[in-house]
Amino acid sequence: MPEAKRQETMPPPADEAIAADARALSAQLQAMRDRLFAPTSVKSLRHFTSGEAARLVGVSDGYLRQIALAGEGPEVATGPGGRRLYTLADIDALRRRLAEQAIAKGNAAKARAYLKWRDPSAGEHLQVLSVTNFKGGSGKTTSSVHLAQHLAMTGLRVLAVDLDPQASLSALFGYQPELDLSGNDTIYGAIRYDAEARPLSEIVRKTYFHNLDLVPGNLELQEFEHATPKALAERRPGDQATLFFTRVQAALATVADQYDVVVIDCPPQLGYLTLSALCASTSVIVTVHPQMLDVASMSQFLFMTSDLLGVVREAGGTLNFDFLRYLVTRFEPHDAPQAQIVGFLRSLFGGRVLTAAMLKSTAISDAGLTKQTLYEVGRENFSRGTYDRAMESLEAVNAEIEQLIHRAWGRA
Repeated sequence: MPEAKRQETMPPPADEAIAADARALSAQLQAMRDRLFAPTSVKSLRHFTSGEAARLVGVSDGYLRQIALAGEGPEVATGPGGRRLYTLADIDALRRRLAEQAIAKGNAAKARAYLKWRDPSAGEHLQVLSVTNFKGGSGKTTSSVHLAQHLAMTGLRVLAVDLDPQASLSALFGYQPELDLSGNDTIYGAIRYDAEARPLSEIVRKTYFHNLDLVPGNLELQEFEHATPKALAERRPGDQATLFFTRVQAALATVADQYDVVVIDCPPQLGYLTLSALCASTSVIVTVHPQMLDVASMSQFLFMTSDLLGVVREAGGTLNFDFLRYLVTRFEPHDAPQAQIVGFLRSLFGGRVLTAAMLKSTAISDAGLTKQTLYEVGRENFSRGTYDRAMESLEAVNAEIEQLIHRAWGRA
């Protein structure tokens, strides 16, 4: 065959073929986002009914109606039939109003039930919670985003940090990393070793979720994995600034007074990013899919984590977790092998396995098709049983973790 003809029939180089696929996929994702969130391509959060608002505040729907009639609450939108519709900001304003009334009556405990912000003067430290697993597909990002949103809905100030270069958490908040982010827009911009580092406060982005901010992720996070070995090789004795495991912690400390909880979605690998996140953490959730291969993989993850954190501790890192828990995800309770594995984990780890499990649900999967969470979609979009089962499972998991956070602060 002539050389020119052979070149015409040869496939393109692998890098060029993959780049072409990436461009095509990115363009389609952008077109899909424009259709879903036109015309501005910015996500917004639905309004909440008075029943939902009352549950989130912690009062009855009747009492909420009395507040509205007395003109003591915020002015809210009304829907069909005059039904009151609340934004999360409206719900937060209600909490503040009720807390002020409780304080005026000398009931500080009741005020604390409404306004849950941590109190540094009482020793309530910033809670930094890393959600991690060595294996992809364990429900790590799904657990992270729903936990962050749940905590924000209960009135806590939350910072979600996407530490995964694949940026799935950022996508759920409406970002398309290759289009919406440029250089130094991730936490890497605050933890890099050179003069281009910038304050984390300049990187944090507000979201459409009241009380919930985001540090987005993209592929530049991978640079930390490449830059760290070079920084360690050039490190001078006693130079603490170049120790990789101090950098996420130091960056978060600069914004600590603005938040109660930080939720970090770690990458599915045990690299410098994950280790740095673990060293910054006050608590850790390890997601576990109840399949034997996943459990075997988790065993290796725990061995490797232990060895590497031991090295970090000997180098001066502090590793004091308020709690370490295993969260069973994508659980199908009627699947006998899965039920056996969950029983095995509970017999092995006892109370370190969360009592509640994240059920496998088509409701969560279907919501994800439009880059939404279960908290963002309305109940009317699913069959009542499917939605209620998924929400009950989700709320049980998140409420249990919320209770652990309050216990770490010394609250009842």
